[in-house]
Amino acid sequence: MYNSLSNRRSFIKKMAMLSAMTAAASMFPGILFAAEQEAGIPANANLDWKKGPCRFCGVGCGILVGTENGKAVAIKGDPNCEVNKGLLCVKGYHQIMCIQAKDRLTHALVKKNGAYVKTPLNEALDIVADKMKETISKHGKDAVAMYTSGQSTIPEGYVASKLMKGAIGTNNLDCNARLCMASAVAGFLTTFGADEPMGCYEDIDHADYFVTWGNNMAEMHPVLFSRMLEQKSRRGAKIIDFATRTSRSSIASTRSILFEPQTDLAVANAICYEIIKNGWVNTSFVEKHCSFNKGLTNMGYGLEDNYKFKDKPEKIDFEAYKAFLKDYSPEKVAKYSKVSVKDIKYLASIYGDPNKKVVSYWCMGMNQHTRGTWMNNLVYNIHLLTGKISQPGNGPFSLTGQPSACGTAREVGTFTHKLPKGVVMNEKHRRLAAKIWKVPYERIPSKPTYHTTEMFRAVDRGDIKFIWTQVTNPLVSLPKTSRYRPGMKKDSCFVVVSDVFPTPTSDVADVILPASWHIEKSGLYGNSERRTQHWDQMIDGPGDTTPDAWMTIEVAKRMGFRDLFPYTRENHVEEIYNEYKQFHEGKKHGMAPLEVLKKESGVIWPYVDGKSTQWRFNAKYDPACSNGEDFHFYGKPDGRAVIWQRPYEPAPEVPDQEYPFWLNTGRVVEHWHTGSMTRRIPVLHQSMPAAYIEFHPEDAKALGIRDGENVKITSRRGYCIMPASIDKRGLPTKGQVFAPFFDENMLINDVTLDAFCPISKEPDFKKCAVKVEKA
Repeated sequence: MYNSLSNRRSFIKKMAMLSAMTAAASMFPGILFAAEQEAGIPANANLDWKKGPCRFCGVGCGILVGTENGKAVAIKGDPNCEVNKGLLCVKGYHQIMCIQAKDRLTHALVKKNGAYVKTPLNEALDIVADKMKETISKHGKDAVAMYTSGQSTIPEGYVASKLMKGAIGTNNLDCNARLCMASAVAGFLTTFGADEPMGCYEDIDHADYFVTWGNNMAEMHPVLFSRMLEQKSRRGAKIIDFATRTSRSSIASTRSILFEPQTDLAVANAICYEIIKNGWVNTSFVEKHCSFNKGLTNMGYGLEDNYKFKDKPEKIDFEAYKAFLKDYSPEKVAKYSKVSVKDIKYLASIYGDPNKKVVSYWCMGMNQHTRGTWMNNLVYNIHLLTGKISQPGNGPFSLTGQPSACGTAREVGTFTHKLPKGVVMNEKHRRLAAKIWKVPYERIPSKPTYHTTEMFRAVDRGDIKFIWTQVTNPLVSLPKTSRYRPGMKKDSCFVVVSDVFPTPTSDVADVILPASWHIEKSGLYGNSERRTQHWDQMIDGPGDTTPDAWMTIEVAKRMGFRDLFPYTRENHVEEIYNEYKQFHEGKKHGMAPLEVLKKESGVIWPYVDGKSTQWRFNAKYDPACSNGEDFHFYGKPDGRAVIWQRPYEPAPEVPDQEYPFWLNTGRVVEHWHTGSMTRRIPVLHQSMPAAYIEFHPEDAKALGIRDGENVKITSRRGYCIMPASIDKRGLPTKGQVFAPFFDENMLINDVTLDAFCPISKEPDFKKCAVKVEKA
């Protein structure tokens, strides 16, 4: 891509043409190949190319950014990056076009007498620090909070954690990864005792089958999906789409299987029933490497404020688990899941065939679920029963939605219950953090406070008096924003927002801080396959734009914590990473040295003796295995992974006579999350200028709704008006509607329900009851 200011109009025209060409390549939806990328760069361009990761989703594609005269003017996929091998999706390819948006936040803004006043950055940071100190003095340390992001860099998340937990001494820190990946975290920890996938993207090159659980990979993770399609075309690998809605992924897959919302729990149990019934259990593997547990059931949905829940695992044996599954025969489950007996048995046969390699992929469909932890556990059950795990081409793989949801949220620990290593509830983990941070051990609280949903409930109640959000847009992304938007507007809470562009969240801020775009600073991300990626600053940002990490450090110093934050402006990324790296020394999670990361297009951890560990828990590949067996699930004290007894339970809100439709929300290939960046990219905005609500044609006909007509979608919490989409990109099942949430002019999250998984505390954006009518 070539972004010459003198030739911008022809550039946009050329990009639109290339995007159209790409869309025509239906086998690889939303993907641009090297030749298409190079076509946008003049042959005589003399550019300085620098490597880095893409700014958007959790795939972690490598990019090369071409700079000229201090400007980022071109971009292409990095052919040396094992993630994407030179490919880019339409978002990644056009990403630098939004940097120069006319409404870019370039200076600090402070609200004075109801109006925003341009303010020197140092003065704005003084105000933030003074307000934090004042709030703590008057109301206590738990009256202040930070809400960060899976888009934050590793250094940004690290200093946020250190400020809140180590310096101030409150666990009032959570992140937007709670909205997308918390169930994956809880699933990994409850089953394996260690977070993040045991495999890597190379599994795609080995698997015979890919089963996507509620995951529209063609639009959400298009580069990975293109790699799967390549294997389908080249060697006959099969893609099975298991979902509640027909999408682009369904059309490109080998087979599409639709299920009734929430019943994926029952279908997963039915697969396990069939595996046991047909003698497909890998008995040797299960006896050596697995144990069996059951947890509490009927545990609620977190709808009430200050909801508390703690699971109580109980050991069981294989026979008890087998008896539990009797209620999940394909014949019984087919009656309410709307998945045929034939399809359930087909899925079971894929996993049960010892001669076929299977990778399961999922993302929001499984995680944004009121039983999201259970659902993760159940897919692990399938792989553990068959022994198809921790091997090339065999394994369960949780994909992430943000560029550093793993590296920053999960590894650094920007959840309320987490530390850079371990959890606040564990004394050993607190002592390690205190030692590295050089703070008194007693300062780090031993109990979590507010996860995301409860944090914004606390803002609404007035319990939190100060909140600082960084790199995220909660007043578009939160569920039930119809409650939380008024809460953020109350005078009882002082709101600070750091961002690159104005958003509905910055609209309610008392102080707005101008953040750097990712290539305007140095940083590190951690992607879905445990790959840590480093980049150096490539260009200067406009005005007073500053990295979030440095703004956090400056506020910490102003609050009196100068000795705890001894970093220099020029080298703070390197200094922070080297400090953070101490948390993960050893064979189980060792991080690569910075000098290695600077040379490579990402390095997978654990990094041991100069080599990445691609498959964990398998002694053939993982040097941390120490039990003398082929496999060692060392996250658990007994070295065994847990097969969980988890039942089907209905959703907290189901369609009824008054609200007869399921509402499902999600994303589209053109836009990323709340659209604050991608809607400022002309090509992407022109391609998808506004959100919509998808209908099944028979439902639309019964309601007298035509394509393009405005429709009012109403729940018990709020309403949203958007145009109807019929027989276009996606096809919901009868009785279901689907809407993307990228459009801040059509706030579908005013309608959604803030129920969450009681274990992971992740909300369910995928199902609530609504009524629809012509607007």
